[in-house]
Amino acid sequence: MQTRHFAQLIGLSALWGASFLFLRIASPLLGPLVLAGGRVGLATLTLALIMRWRNHHWPWQHARELLVLGVLSVALPFLLYAWAALRLPAGYSALLNTTAVLFGTLASAWFKEDTLTARKLLGCLCGFAGVALIVRLGPVQPDAATLAAALACITAAACYGFSTPLMKRATTRMQPLAIAAGIHLASLVLVLPGALWTLPQARFTPTALGAVLVLGVITSGLAYWVHLRIIRHVSPVAAMSPAFMIPVFGVTWGHLFLGETVSPGIFAGAALVLLATALVTGFNPLRRSGVPEGPAP
Repeated sequence: MQTRHFAQLIGLSALWGASFLFLRIASPLLGPLVLAGGRVGLATLTLALIMRWRNHHWPWQHARELLVLGVLSVALPFLLYAWAALRLPAGYSALLNTTAVLFGTLASAWFKEDTLTARKLLGCLCGFAGVALIVRLGPVQPDAATLAAALACITAAACYGFSTPLMKRATTRMQPLAIAAGIHLASLVLVLPGALWTLPQARFTPTALGAVLVLGVITSGLAYWVHLRIIRHVSPVAAMSPAFMIPVFGVTWGHLFLGETVSPGIFAGAALVLLATALVTGFNPLRRSGVPEGPAP
């Protein structure tokens, strides 16, 4: 992996870590459905304007493929994370999002993009043990609502993980910008009815509008385009290898701006999740070549 690709992925990790902060702010005000609809709509508009500016054509001939990718990588995760933000601190959601690496490793093996090894299987076990610790020992009460929200985050992460090898394949047939725009447009069609249905209950405060604007334009529209450009040049697992940075940023932003509690349970679970990510990706910060080029989640 080239240094610029790795640096771009670290930047994306910071943005996506911050997205959990904005979800935590906006979801109680707008509601999960309106938040997801606004986020997808702004991302679609942003990418459509870029498509027009760059004279790119919409890939209508790949509509079915884009619909599947949109469901897995946009519509479902956006809805699930927005719903979980009603109940979980931003740092929790960011930590649970790290399991996308584990699911991505399994998906890459399933789609013949990578092979499973004993080290990677051990990493998966460590990751799920870490998730259990985060949910059980963190600063929130592990009741039914908390467990349901945690399950929603893990399901969203699984969607991300399993969609990444499919995204990699799609980049061999379509331009990254066209894919990013297409999956958001397809997702908009899916989430818009629910958003309109719950629109009367939404509270459009300046804070909520600012949060959804950042989520839609920056962490969704522009970030997805950049991520797809990177995926085009590296393997799926390599593309997700810096994912362990997302919880670092997510917990930091949540603690600094929302005053969220950081407890020993989170550190213990996070340590296992990060160890799992290192094991499944082969990441070694002491290796001179940096991140391995092997498949990414």
